[in-house]
Amino acid sequence: MSDPTTRSDPTTFRIDTGTTSVTCGSGQRVLDALLRQGVWIPNSCNQGTCGTCKVRVTGGMVDAPPAPDTVLSDSERDQGYVLSCQSTPTTDIVVEPPADESGAHHHALRDLAGTVSSLTTVADDTVSVTVSLDDPFEFTAGQYVELSIPGTDQTRPYSMANPPSESGTLEFHIRRQPDGLATDGWIFDSLTVGSSVSMTGPWGDFCHREDEPGVGLILLAGGTGLAPLKSIARAALEADPEREIHVYHGVRTETELYDVDFWRALATEHPNVRYTPCLSRQQWCGRAGYVGDAMMADFGSCRNHAAYLCGPPAMVEAGVRALKRRRMPPRRIRREKYTPATSLLTL
Repeated sequence: MSDPTTRSDPTTFRIDTGTTSVTCGSGQRVLDALLRQGVWIPNSCNQGTCGTCKVRVTGGMVDAPPAPDTVLSDSERDQGYVLSCQSTPTTDIVVEPPADESGAHHHALRDLAGTVSSLTTVADDTVSVTVSLDDPFEFTAGQYVELSIPGTDQTRPYSMANPPSESGTLEFHIRRQPDGLATDGWIFDSLTVGSSVSMTGPWGDFCHREDEPGVGLILLAGGTGLAPLKSIARAALEADPEREIHVYHGVRTETELYDVDFWRALATEHPNVRYTPCLSRQQWCGRAGYVGDAMMADFGSCRNHAAYLCGPPAMVEAGVRALKRRRMPPRRIRREKYTPATSLLTL
């Protein structure tokens, strides 16, 4: 690696991964630089709270803010590990990226622009937003983009609900968060059809695996965690219309359910699709309780299935436990937690 004191361009640095080398602008985060130039690094929250994107720096220096012990242990820090989503180089660096075990097809990170083509209230405090893009966009089902909030330097993550085959539009399911900068301050306030939207993506390693043909899918969703699972289900059915798919959507009350007609029509069109809405705080004519319990009542064993779970952390953790009790191999359980508003991330 070159001596940073003799660099001809002090505004950029080089990141060497051992197999390739990319440039990184001054102040640009390591993860952003790698993904934009086609080097895949597993990533999830991109807020420094999950630890998915950690890499080991074996040469050079980075500016890395403190991370919670639950995200980066003292032992890992001593070995040179940092969170690539939070770290910026101050010299040329050499990193050891983690192995890619996702089995998904990855796409380079890029900036996007589009126009809101529809905005529909679909449930209590929940809207469906469709954005028509200026240029086609490639992503893997399950991933998300970060929407730029007008008038601020802030972004917020939202998963795509449409399949990647619809490359000219993006569909989002967005629930209002009281006092949320993106929701109360923009989407539920001033966003209208015709509004311009700026985004960056695709992000995330919660991805549909295309290397498991024929394996039945169990999709457990909580609230708007249904969005990426809708994308995954549609992508799986495009590849195999006979795919066995079981969708469980959990909400508190019937007024929070949405896309019911879509899922029922999909189940009619594809006989191997099962749709089960579950209410946790209201008795009704359908299933009551939590999605994990409903799944356990329907399955004696999940050994020959794969699962995708998305929603609030408690729902996802309970669902994972339920799937393990039904003997699903851990390697086939993929999860995405929708973290509630915190000081780091206020949706």
